[in-house]
Amino acid sequence: MLDQTRLRHPSLFNKIVTPEEASEYIKDGMNVGVSGFTPSGYPKKTTMALAKAIKAGKQCRINLWTGASVGPEIEEELASVGGIKSRMPYYAASNKSMRTGINNGEIDYIDQHLSHFAQHIDYGFFGDVDVAIVEAAAITEDGKIVLGPGVGNTPMLVKHAKHVIVEVNTTIPLSIEGMHDIYICAKPPLRREIPIYSANDRIGSPYMECGLDRIDCIVESDIIDHVRNLADPDEYSIKIAENLVEFLENEQRMGRLPKDQMLPMQSGVGSIANAVLLGLAKSKFENLTMYSEILQDSVFSLIKMGKIVSASGCAFTPSPKVWKMYKEDPDLYRKTITLRPLDISNHPEVIRRLGVIAMNTPIEFDIYGQANSTHVFGNSMMNGIGGSGDYMRNGFLTIFSTPSTAKGGSISSIVPMVTHADHTEHDTMVFITEQGVADIRGLSPIKRAKLIIEKCAHPDFKEPLYDYLKLSQRKNGHMPVDLNHAFDMQAQFARTGSMKK
Repeated sequence: MLDQTRLRHPSLFNKIVTPEEASEYIKDGMNVGVSGFTPSGYPKKTTMALAKAIKAGKQCRINLWTGASVGPEIEEELASVGGIKSRMPYYAASNKSMRTGINNGEIDYIDQHLSHFAQHIDYGFFGDVDVAIVEAAAITEDGKIVLGPGVGNTPMLVKHAKHVIVEVNTTIPLSIEGMHDIYICAKPPLRREIPIYSANDRIGSPYMECGLDRIDCIVESDIIDHVRNLADPDEYSIKIAENLVEFLENEQRMGRLPKDQMLPMQSGVGSIANAVLLGLAKSKFENLTMYSEILQDSVFSLIKMGKIVSASGCAFTPSPKVWKMYKEDPDLYRKTITLRPLDISNHPEVIRRLGVIAMNTPIEFDIYGQANSTHVFGNSMMNGIGGSGDYMRNGFLTIFSTPSTAKGGSISSIVPMVTHADHTEHDTMVFITEQGVADIRGLSPIKRAKLIIEKCAHPDFKEPLYDYLKLSQRKNGHMPVDLNHAFDMQAQFARTGSMKK
């Protein structure tokens, strides 16, 4: 039951409604923004009630705006009943009905760099925010909101919302209060620099501004975020992590990284990224810092070990493992972690100033250094680009890491030409697989291709990749490409699951 620890002004108790009553604020065609990020700190009950009403006959298709992916209580529930008209700025393939709707053309999906979306809302590019649904740990006596483990784009969505629904989730520990740093940039021409000069700098408020009068209704919730523990590191990710550590140590020896303090790190989403980051536990590096978007399980493990001394993100992944560690020592994590709005955690200005080492995982990359993070065979959307573009374009070092093969070794992750280019050769610096490291900085296209094949490709696929390079060179040109041959090889992937000779 909600009490005065969660609702700190008496008038707030008069705003408590059922999820069904809250969902009545949402009408057909509305732009509906929800809190949360991948999938952390997102509301559940209101959207589940809306989906139930749609299934019972309510005519309602909404434009869904978020921070990144959210849980099945929103995406799966609404997509499965045809309740989503369009989706921005990111979604993940784990929500199957959403993925099917997008790839069948039933849901309009607009994929965006995550650092852009909040400011585009602020500039009015996409129209009004009709309703914002926010998951919270508590509401203060003056109507400020204590957010949960995921900030995302919530502050900007609430700033512009005509109606605000707050789901107060009693499973979120109140000890999370004080972890957040909410800051909203002014619009041009009044915008000034973002005064973050180290990963743990705080420049805003622990609370999100809203106001008692702007909260239309409150829904009590006790549903935990739909997050599982990430997989343990396998032999491939362990070897990739070893290659990463060796590369970073060499950068220090060469004087390209500070010897006394490693630069802040960013790590992408997923089991591979999580496992690679955890590999730093066995390294000589100490007093590490993070300036990232999502803080996954490995970050909590490294904090507990004393390896990471400060970590900034827009969310942490609330897996059962993470919550267990958090509840054992909440003071440690509250003083170490800073949770910011997404447009601050991913802002190019701050990433460049701090010199962030960006580490992300693509679906595939090609021999010339282009990476595909979003599409399978060029047309089927797997997941959005997320924050990888923000970090890979602006990082001090940009590193893509992935196993050299997929599908049990039958498909090469290194291809002649990516079927969809999210990151061009202008944005990439280093590629790492379990086979080795290709540092392509300062190399011309042909030299990049030879190094990537030599260092990163699996032995089973090196020969056909070299053959393709020789064939494409017959056409001459600065970055020779033989489209017919490249697509023939990739069509063979699709038909046979292999391009082995």
